[in-house]
Amino acid sequence: MADNGTGAQDGPTGAQDGPKSQTILVVGGGIAGITAALEAAETGYDVILLEKNPFLGGRVTRLNRYFPKLCHPTCGLEINYQRIRKNPRIKLMTMTEVTDVAGTRGDYRVSIKSGPRYITDACTACGKCAEVAETEVPNPFNYGMDKVKAAYLPHEQAFPMKYVLAPEVIGTPEAEKIRDACPYGAVDLEAKVEEGELNVGAIIWATGWKPYDASRLEVYAYDESPDVINNVEMERLANHDGPTGGKIVRPSNGEPVKRVAMIQCAGSRDTNHLPYCSMICCLGSLKHAAYVREQYDDAEVDIYYIDIRAHDKMSAFYERVKRDPKIRFIKSKPGHIEIGEDGRPLVCGEKTVGREIYKEPYDLVVLATGMEPSLPKDFAPEAGLVRDEYGFVVPAANGGDGSGQFSAGVAGGPFDVALSTQSATAAALKAIQAVRAAGN
Repeated sequence: MADNGTGAQDGPTGAQDGPKSQTILVVGGGIAGITAALEAAETGYDVILLEKNPFLGGRVTRLNRYFPKLCHPTCGLEINYQRIRKNPRIKLMTMTEVTDVAGTRGDYRVSIKSGPRYITDACTACGKCAEVAETEVPNPFNYGMDKVKAAYLPHEQAFPMKYVLAPEVIGTPEAEKIRDACPYGAVDLEAKVEEGELNVGAIIWATGWKPYDASRLEVYAYDESPDVINNVEMERLANHDGPTGGKIVRPSNGEPVKRVAMIQCAGSRDTNHLPYCSMICCLGSLKHAAYVREQYDDAEVDIYYIDIRAHDKMSAFYERVKRDPKIRFIKSKPGHIEIGEDGRPLVCGEKTVGREIYKEPYDLVVLATGMEPSLPKDFAPEAGLVRDEYGFVVPAANGGDGSGQFSAGVAGGPFDVALSTQSATAAALKAIQAVRAAGN
């Protein structure tokens, strides 16, 4: 496949490094995968970075702010993108997934599949294709909360900065119109799924996480009211390039929110759903409360919690939010949500302290859903790795001596961004040690 000058490729490569490969494969292009790839490449090793989406950044690139300082994530991501552009040792393959792994440390044969983007490396992101597109499709970057043209840039700072053509229009006259509008001939309507094989010496699984499916929490009426959303949707609602241009409003009617509820452990620490704590949910809700209060001086936010888990230095962030008199902390796990006659969600339950029964109306309810590993459930790691009882990839009990596969970031357990990057650096070091050992 052709290189676009940034080290980025969108299709399989037939490059082989021999029976004892020194190349490191990183599966997943979120913050952990990016960190692991850069750490290994800047140490002098060739790295192939695979990402199933058409852009890098994973969940982090969809965040509005980081806690505790509430700074934007785009700055740090752009620095990493610049490092990738400048490093010839990193080969990026987007819209690509691993289908099979065989072999051992130093000689893994990895089968991959790349889906068609229908846009080639000749794309300059000029936007002419989008100008003539008429069909609209759900916007995956905003979790389907709005729509985009069938020819679209994944988001305003996407890397690689290339458009995507939605498969819904392939084979239609509209697709031909889009192709003809491109002044660079970058639209390939004949593109197909491609399969190939990579030969690598070590593999880092940085496949990240997905939010727990809130529709499974039937008592919280997620599927019954557009004004009940989850925490990742709240991030997009508050973002300037989100579905409302950054205005936190009721999705049902666009009205400003005056009363907002945050429900902690929505499906977490619950044997019927996720029995573990996902570590970031409490802090995320504190951040969301700050978003609301920044936009509305008179808005009230109620945070329903079992207990607040603000670890280490994050406790200062918790205390700062707690000082806001319009943010209330209510110790209770709500029993259910009803929809009132006026369409507003009613949070119902019993307070842990005082045993008071409540039924409170809100303009917006945000469910703090937990983190699930994104790695397919049927993935069977080699002897050095195992899936724990929750599905995360962890080292085997015997320590995995001789292994060439490692996990990084949330593939290995619930982490925040800082811990994910630390985990990724550790995984890069282990992968380097593995390929060195295989070459001796």
